[in-house]
Amino acid sequence: MPQLEPSTRKTPQRTSPLRQVTSGPVTRPPLKWAGGKRWLVPKLMEYWRRESHRRMVEPFCGGLAVTLGLRPKRAILNDINPHLINFYKWLQRGLKFDLKMENKSAAYYTNRERFNELLSTGEGDSPEAAILFYYLNRAGYNGLCRFNRQGRFNVPFGRYKKLPSLPDFSDYRRVFKDWTFTSLDFAEIPIEPDDFVYADPPYDVEFTQYSRQVFDWEEQKRAAGWLALHPGPVVLSNQATVRIRNLYRKLDYEIDEVQGPRLISCTGNRTPASEILAKKHL
Repeated sequence: MPQLEPSTRKTPQRTSPLRQVTSGPVTRPPLKWAGGKRWLVPKLMEYWRRESHRRMVEPFCGGLAVTLGLRPKRAILNDINPHLINFYKWLQRGLKFDLKMENKSAAYYTNRERFNELLSTGEGDSPEAAILFYYLNRAGYNGLCRFNRQGRFNVPFGRYKKLPSLPDFSDYRRVFKDWTFTSLDFAEIPIEPDDFVYADPPYDVEFTQYSRQVFDWEEQKRAAGWLALHPGPVVLSNQATVRIRNLYRKLDYEIDEVQGPRLISCTGNRTPASEILAKKHL
């Protein structure tokens, strides 16, 4: 059974999320995450240095690459995917990982079925569900997070050469100490006028079912309009499609285009993807 820290039980070969760099420790995101914006952190840091006295709000926090890169003292980190937020909340409480990281399809599908069973019985907010979510993220195909319309996780086995060793989550408890995690519709986030908002909504692409809810074009417009009304600083990123450009210009965002990596492609295409970085009050 999963345990919370502290624990006197010895756990072999655990990997720490911290790596030392010249400027100090940097915390790696705990999950693999499609479309993560770690590559964008240096650009966002140009804005954040002037605004770091503020609370940071991420309405679509995803894999936390940006927040962990900017390291605000205070933050509201929201995502519509409740299983992702459940995982972060248990890291904040001190999650002890005791599940074997088996790199076998049979073990993967057994654990996937157990995870879906927990969801169906109302135990999706349990520490066991958080542990299984991490395992499925690491052992599933390309780190994808995908649910069908019945709310069942349906990502296939990833077939990696090897999986990470047992994780040590203890550092996240300290890093997450003054951060608030929520799973709400973005318009329900208790945002304050002085907050710095960075928003990275699901891309304007055909696949939009990252959670049980679908993020379609109407949701893109609703998110952009909601953010445009915020009186504090806002940075918004998205794929540089024609209609996204037109939408953001219509809402008076200042627009830059940047080249980002194409991290996932079923064809093996690694051509850089053009992205929009839209700003207000900066």
